[in-house]
Amino acid sequence: MSTVEDIEKAIESLPAAEFARFRTWFDAFDADRFDRKIERDAAGGKLDALADHALADHRAGRAREL
Repeated sequence: MSTVEDIEKAIESLPAAEFARFRTWFDAFDADRFDRKIERDAAGGKLDALADHALADHRAGRAREL
């Protein structure tokens, strides 16, 4: 059995309260990991082309208020 399968089985066996606690922790963990990746990508210039395209669309009037 793989580590992921072991983790899946452990999660499946959690009582409801412990699962809710795990889900809260995992949501925060996952969001933090995502934020750090975005920060690395931005610092590394990986988002520059997307930003340039969005700014060009805005300048050309192809943007709208959200």
